[in-house]
Amino acid sequence: MLSISRITLATAVLALVLGPVVHAQTTVPFVKKHLYSETANPTADIAAALKQARAEHKRVILDFGGDWCGDCQVLDIYMNQSPNAELLAKHFIVVHVDIGHMDHNVAVAEKYKVPIAKGVPALAVLDAHGNLLYSQENKEFENMRNMRSEDVTAFLNKWKAQPAPKPKT
Repeated sequence: MLSISRITLATAVLALVLGPVVHAQTTVPFVKKHLYSETANPTADIAAALKQARAEHKRVILDFGGDWCGDCQVLDIYMNQSPNAELLAKHFIVVHVDIGHMDHNVAVAEKYKVPIAKGVPALAVLDAHGNLLYSQENKEFENMRNMRSEDVTAFLNKWKAQPAPKPKT
């Protein structure tokens, strides 16, 4: 009986000592950033992004979320890691659309077929002319804390703009 108690005690001590180390290795570093402006005009922001996308032969990512959303913050961390940051810079213009607490800019989300009530972050991808290419309908990014940076990389590679055609000479 005494040896079982010692084993249990040793296991508990080991868990207490190593638990934080294991947890630190498996979590995403978290620094809350201000990403979503409550006062921004998303219609104007999207129009400006589309104009820039046309000039630069890029696509537009609409990122619906809120600063309070931990998964939105994790998505931003992944988007700023390599190679995602480079893919975004080369192929996309990102517009952050604040959704308040699922009650702000709802019409914008509906216009782009993004059901924010299912969870955020929620993404849509537009071509340079404003045509909807992708809208997140099934909470694909809603659980970012359990996803990996590589999942974002795969998404960006799938939806990146194709190179502009070269003029014939």
